[in-house]
Parts: sequence; C-alpha cells; structure tokens
Amino acid sequence: MKVEQLTQFTDLGLVETLLRALREEGYTTPTPIQAQSIPPLLQGRDLLGIAQTGTGKTAAFALPIIQRLLANPRRAEPGYVRALVLAPTRELAAQIADSFRAYGRFARINVACVVGGVSLGPQRQALARGLDVLVATPGRLLDHMGTGTVRLDRTEVVVLDEADHMLDLGFVVPIRKIVAKLPKERQNLFFSATMPKEIAGLAGDMLRNPVQVSVTPVATTAERIKQEVFHVESTRKRDLLVELLRRPEVKRTIVFTRTKRGADKVAQHLAASNISAAAIHGNKSQNQRERALESFRSGGSPVLVATDIAARGIDVDGVTHVVNFELPDVAESYVHRIGRTARAGADGAAFTLCDGEERHLLRAIEKLTRQSIPAQDRRQPGAPSLSEAPRGAAPGGRGGKPQGRPGASKPAHAGPRPGQAKGPGAAPGGGQRREGQFARNGASRPRPAREAGGFSR
Repeated sequence: MKVEQLTQFTDLGLVETLLRALREEGYTTPTPIQAQSIPPLLQGRDLLGIAQTGTGKTAAFALPIIQRLLANPRRAEPGYVRALVLAPTRELAAQIADSFRAYGRFARINVACVVGGVSLGPQRQALARGLDVLVATPGRLLDHMGTGTVRLDRTEVVVLDEADHMLDLGFVVPIRKIVAKLPKERQNLFFSATMPKEIAGLAGDMLRNPVQVSVTPVATTAERIKQEVFHVESTRKRDLLVELLRRPEVKRTIVFTRTKRGADKVAQHLAASNISAAAIHGNKSQNQRERALESFRSGGSPVLVATDIAARGIDVDGVTHVVNFELPDVAESYVHRIGRTARAGADGAAFTLCDGEERHLLRAIEKLTRQSIPAQDRRQPGAPSLSEAPRGAAPGGRGGKPQGRPGASKPAHAGPRPGQAKGPGAAPGGGQRREGQFARNGASRPRPAREAGGFSR
C-alpha cells in the first residue's frame, strides 16, 4: 500500500486523547508501518502486515484499537472481551499489554495480560469483570475458555502478532480453535515477519479483503549490525565467549543457546569467570524470568543468556551485542536473534560461534540473508582445516559461491521508532528438545495447547 509521506502522528487521524499520550511518551514521528497501517485500521479495514520486531508495529495496531474503543465507549460485559491480541510468548504479551496501558493512559481502558507460568486466580478475576483489551498466549487462553471463564463471541477486533513464531511453537491448531469462537463480523489484524505456507493459509482464512503493508523485506538483517563468525571447536566455545564479553566495547549482551540446559550451563560458566549473567528460558518460573529481565534492564546483570523464546519477545534498549553461542536450527531465527541489537537508531554487533557440526546451519543463514558473513578461524593449531568441513562445505565454512560482499544485503530500513530512544510497542545438547525451535519441514512440534518456551500452561 502506498501512502503520502507522513511525518507526524497528528497527520494520521488520531484523536487528541491518544496524541496526548504519545506526547507524554515523547513520540512525534511515526515509523513506516505506523504511517501505513493506522489510517486504514481507523477505517475498520482488515490488515496483513509483513514486519519484523523493532519496526514499531505494536503502536501500529494498539493506537487504532484504542480509538475504536473510544468511539463506542461502552463497558465490556462480565466475562467478555472487546479486543483480543494473541502473542507467542509471555514476555511479548506482557510488553504489548504495557504498551496498551501507556497509549490508553487517558482513555480509561481495561487491559489484562493472560499467560502461563503464573497463578490462574488473578486472571480469572480480571476476565470475570470484562475487558476492553485482552493480551494472551494461546495455551493459557484456551485453558480459560475451557472452564468458561471468558467468552469471545462478542469480540470486535482480533490481532495475531508474530504469526510465524506461533508456527514455530506449534500454536496454529490452538489459534484456529480460538478463532472459531470469534464472531464472523470482526476486524482482523495479522502480523508476521515471514509468510510460510501454513501461515499464509491461516491469514487467508482470517482476513477479508485486507490492506497489505510490508515495511521490511523478508529475512533481512539490519544494516547497522556488524556481523562476525568465529569458527571454533565446540569445547572452546565457552572460553571464547568469555574473551569476547571482556572486550571493552561489549556492554549489554544477549547470548543465545539452543537448549534450556545449555543456557544454564553457559550462565554458570560466566559466573565462575566473574561475569554477571542471568539466564531466561521456559523452565524458569514467570517470577524468575521477570527478575532476570529486570536485572538485565537495570544493568545488574550485563549479560542475559536466553533460548529463542527471547528472540522476539524482549525489547530492551541499549543492547550493544548479541552472541549466538549456538546457531539456531531455523535460519529465520538468526534474523530475530540479532535484531535485539541496533534498535531505535543505534548501532550493534552480532558474534556467532560456529563449530564443525554447525556449518550447514551457517550456510542456510547466509543463503537466507543473501550475504557472506565475515569470519575468523579461532580453532586451535592442528584442528581440521575448514576445507574439510562436513557436507561439502567450502573453505570458510560456506557452501557454494558467496552471495555477495560482506554486509552487501541492503534491507529497507524501517526507520527509528518514535522518540529515537525507545519504540512504541518491541539434537546437540545431549538430545534435549530445542526450545521454541521446530523446523517447518515436517519436524515434530510440541503439543499445541502448551505454553511457549516452557511447555507449561
């Protein structure tokens, strides 16, 4: 969809109640997805948005929803929900709910967040009163629907956020069960960074003549992120990680592992090396996860070790570096991981530690992102040469011809989020199941009603 160049939120048709909240937050300039999405959503259109995290899409859907509620200021009936937002992880759901509260601070809207890992009691009480906006993860919402705590047959608008991540976590079937309980007459908003076949089918079933907005080419990496690969034996990864984290330019860092156990082991190794680190993954309780995030935000722990539940669900300003301690099984996850840095107009760096068994995963990432990532050989003398890489890898750990010079990929930049400082909205490993990663080529998925990351409801 093409729109005229808009430079201020005042150009988008938002009411003064919302503009006042935006001024309080320090936001004046909309991002591209906000400029393209808000006007048609205010008209009641369905929308299909192709957008990665960090583009400001939370405000793109939250502001029009709040204005819709203000236009018909009736109170939600007990047990009913006027607007529903589905998110894949607890962290993302909590952030979306916080954004609704910030933008609706002068609108007196009723917002609640329903996720797994916490007590059902307070959630039941909030649902029983009736809600203007409910932000939920699919598994926990189905729990409440099953006990009759909440009904959706009078819901006016539904948002599906991070739809492709829902697919990775096995939530497509639960989503279809939830959508089946919604009224036929409703506004539908659908956001996804990529559009695999199953997600395209879900979008086709939900949306009616949608406006289509795409602000970032699929699976590109931010051009402000300096990327580097270190080829290293698996036994030397932890020591190299410590070396990298002790560089003076490395300040606030997220380290990604494949497994929950791996995240704990890395955090323990860093603590033994006198580097303060917190671990976050699905086996942690919600309170533990919140404490780890708060310590990371406040600087108490400058390193956060996380599984891929954090790749799209954590929006923390000032992350200078991302380290892929292990490469992800799904190449798209690399894009989301490194997208935790270089946010809100800042620069960032991403280090990837690649052992011999992971070179095929590196080739998949370079093919997807259409670039050759600069590499260093940090293996010990006498180790097999990179030309002896498994599966026919070429020297340097890459298969085939380079896709272009380092950093050649030039994705369309979504622009800084309003305010420039923060955005409206944000088999290795001992045979463990890899958290949040289920390949789309037929690999097994978790039982659908379980919660993201921890497989707990």
